[in-house]
Amino acid sequence: MSDVKNTEEQHEETAHSESNADKVQEELRDSVHKVWLAGLGAVALAEEKGGEFFKGLVERGEGFEAQGKERLDEVRGKVNEARTKAKDQATSTFDKVEERVDDAVNSAMRRMGVPGRDEIATLTKRVEELTRVVEQLRPTPAAGADESAAEAKAN
Repeated sequence: MSDVKNTEEQHEETAHSESNADKVQEELRDSVHKVWLAGLGAVALAEEKGGEFFKGLVERGEGFEAQGKERLDEVRGKVNEARTKAKDQATSTFDKVEERVDDAVNSAMRRMGVPGRDEIATLTKRVEELTRVVEQLRPTPAAGADESAAEAKAN
């Protein structure tokens, strides 16, 4: 009997082991299936949220680009203002230097007795007026020839 008992015990142990193995296999299948479902869920979530995420990135990029353009326009405006101001200052300084050089040259020329631009212009006008007066006083050639002929007859 002891053999029979041993055999039954072995049978029970084997049945118990097989049921444990079946349980482990079932749990393993369930775990693998859950991992598979979790992977599918991750893919679906990534697809769903990925589109939203991409859309959000595009919107933020557009906003950032607009801000960059505004800042660039501001900087351009400031650069143009600074350039205009520098140009105006340079022009003003150049004009002042030119005026001082002109004054110094004119002063030196007056000290040497050289007439200035205004004096030369006045003298030129006076010469032109005198030339017109002389031209008016000159006898015309035809009138001069008649007078010469009349004088020759009288002599």
